[in-house]
Amino acid sequence: MTEAHSSTLLPPAQWADIGVNLTDKQFRDDRDAVIDRARLAGVSWQLITGTHIDESREAIALAEQHDDLFATAGLHPHSARFYSRDLEKELADMLRHPAVRAAGEMGLDFNRDFSPRPDQETAFEAQLALAVEAGLPVFLHERDAHERFQPILKTFRDDLVGAVVHCFTGSKTALFDYLDLDCHIGITGWVCDERRGKDLADLVHNIPDSRLLIETDAPYLLPRDLPEAPPKKRRNEPSLLPWIGQRIAQLRGQEIEAVAAMTSNNAKALFADRKAG
Repeated sequence: MTEAHSSTLLPPAQWADIGVNLTDKQFRDDRDAVIDRARLAGVSWQLITGTHIDESREAIALAEQHDDLFATAGLHPHSARFYSRDLEKELADMLRHPAVRAAGEMGLDFNRDFSPRPDQETAFEAQLALAVEAGLPVFLHERDAHERFQPILKTFRDDLVGAVVHCFTGSKTALFDYLDLDCHIGITGWVCDERRGKDLADLVHNIPDSRLLIETDAPYLLPRDLPEAPPKKRRNEPSLLPWIGQRIAQLRGQEIEAVAAMTSNNAKALFADRKAG
């Protein structure tokens, strides 16, 4: 990806990307440059996603090196079959680290079913309980599993300090169910896809200002409507968050600066350092 992407998209605003897979192997050779480009684009706060033990450990280590990077720690539903009491204990230890601002990525994925559904539900419930104990918000993944996901989350919601449904692409019913549970909603570049993202684009205006968060989910979900040629290997980067924010602002009939400010404030409030006080 060239610096042109950042320079042409640079708004007079600061942004928070609440879902970045910076430990992914696609960033192995130029991770520092990726972080620098994000800062130049106004992305001044990033949450690195941990989806299993090793990746969570790497996310924490990376966050320790930068004041504007933070981490989650969790077990993705794809890997739920590996859940064990020993793994749970290690996760509990990670959730006490000051760089960790959320438990997860956790949840249910009945689309790919890489782990048996009973295993997914067991790991999901166990991690929700860990989040309650740690006093951390949860970073949630749900695909084609709303009918099971929603009641499980509801059981724990009153005891959780907060929750975000990451990379939301669900139905209107699911959206309002999650809003009824006082969840934040994470929106990605999916809204920039005129084919797959049309239904989501039609729903974005329903999200209250106080519950909207944005994310790239980089290196995945590269926006389809970029004004320039796509980068090599179609890798997404956090520097493209302002482009996604611009699209969301258009869909909501709001100024881009307002969307940047409110989503950044929402992110910093939800993922605050609760150990500092």
